[in-house]
Amino acid sequence: MAGVVIAGASACSVPGGGADRGGSKDSAVVGIAYEPETLSPLLGYGKDGNSKIFDGLLTHDVDMKLKPALALDLPEVTDGGTTYTYKLRKGVKFSDGKPFSADDVVFTYETILDKKTNNASKTELDAVKSVEAKGDDTVVFRLKYPYAPFAERTVLPIAPEHIAAGQDVNNGAFTTAPVGTGPYELVTWSKGEKLIFKANPDYWGTAPEIKNFTMAIIKDDDIRATRLDAGELDGAILPPNLAGKYTSDSGMNTYAAKSFDYRVVTLPTDNEVAGDTAVRRALDIGVNRKAMVDSILYGKGKEAYGPVPTDSPWFTTGTERAFDPAGAEKILDKAGWKPGKDGIRTKGGVQATFPLWYLSGDKLRQDHALAYASDAKKIGIKVRVQSGTWEVIKPRMPKDAVLAGGGSPADPDFDQYALLKSSLAGDGFNNMAHYDNPTVDKALEDARRSGDRTERGAAYDTVQRELVSNPGYTFLTHIDHLYVVDKKFGDLSTQIEPHDHGLASGPWWNVEDWQVEQ
Repeated sequence: MAGVVIAGASACSVPGGGADRGGSKDSAVVGIAYEPETLSPLLGYGKDGNSKIFDGLLTHDVDMKLKPALALDLPEVTDGGTTYTYKLRKGVKFSDGKPFSADDVVFTYETILDKKTNNASKTELDAVKSVEAKGDDTVVFRLKYPYAPFAERTVLPIAPEHIAAGQDVNNGAFTTAPVGTGPYELVTWSKGEKLIFKANPDYWGTAPEIKNFTMAIIKDDDIRATRLDAGELDGAILPPNLAGKYTSDSGMNTYAAKSFDYRVVTLPTDNEVAGDTAVRRALDIGVNRKAMVDSILYGKGKEAYGPVPTDSPWFTTGTERAFDPAGAEKILDKAGWKPGKDGIRTKGGVQATFPLWYLSGDKLRQDHALAYASDAKKIGIKVRVQSGTWEVIKPRMPKDAVLAGGGSPADPDFDQYALLKSSLAGDGFNNMAHYDNPTVDKALEDARRSGDRTERGAAYDTVQRELVSNPGYTFLTHIDHLYVVDKKFGDLSTQIEPHDHGLASGPWWNVEDWQVEQ
């Protein structure tokens, strides 16, 4: 759920980065909040597309519709949805000058599926039975079962076999010094500070007008805004409370990107309080989601009742939860959680309290955590809010609650399976709550093995209804991502975004296509 991102230290400068907004028009410097853990697609980097350094067989347009990239066209699907055939572009080269071929595609997918590869998203490729090269320009995938969203997974970036095959896939040099076929090459990655890219002169597509592109890694929201004001950045992602002041700035454009990105509290099954079904159900209706949208997001988002946003065609109408603190108290009373003298409930000598961790420096997560704790206290549950880095939080996830995030717009399977499948409990950031519900497990399998939209919808309806009666998480809000960019780059666009945003999202999702104003 935290994807492949970790917090980076805030940068204090962008040495050599062309920081003046009045500077070169073929350069751009933007501020992002998170740093990738790796730049290897074999480990999950760029799995949703737009990786800058790499290309997939397919990619998404602005409306999130699939279109060809390294493939010449969309796949030919045969054998009842179990065979996908891709014809590849000819003459494509990696940025080191070596030719791209079908063998690189086979290598990429087989390596990701290898048990030794530490890719937490490999379950999205569970349907793959085999991948085969037919000459240099044809790739054939054969599936174990008709997996409806398979084409969406072929936006995965393709790695060069001639480089990556000779290295340790999990720790080799390719993880930080990648080579791809994409519109940009990595020049420098200064950990915790910045990534510098330059246009790939051998790119198979249209040559980018933005020749130099720098991403400054600035964890602290306030510092990011300060550096934008100082002219050190051409654009930045900002929380709503800081982005609002730029709406009347004649020199800047603001963009609100709709997203599937949610904020959620994990309620670990092994915690004797947070794992109690009555406590979970009480918290689910005892938190004021609308107040969070209004006061924390300044209206730039919506209430969340599960991983699926309420305006998605996959959302199950009727699973909205009304704010009902009195009803929450009745649930706790009936379950034997009785208020103590201090107002905090107890049951069998156990006090209704548990810790809730959030990522240090993340103002949105902090505000969500504090609001959650405030609402919980009103129904007699003491939530102890604490902050830390992922290095501190991760070992505590099996027992402690976490203010986490997730969300993928491409297909419900990509997010819900990793979030809720019991067999993935404890697998990195997958199923952080160790949620175990046989009905949900079956529905998730039914949904991913059916090619019928109606059948899949019914299965995901089951999942969403189960999260009402047996929640393992308290979903809080879906967040609009807000960006501010210098007007000299013209009127830009955004896509519907996943949780894992930053390098590949925002108005710079297609920076290679920006037209520089003269």
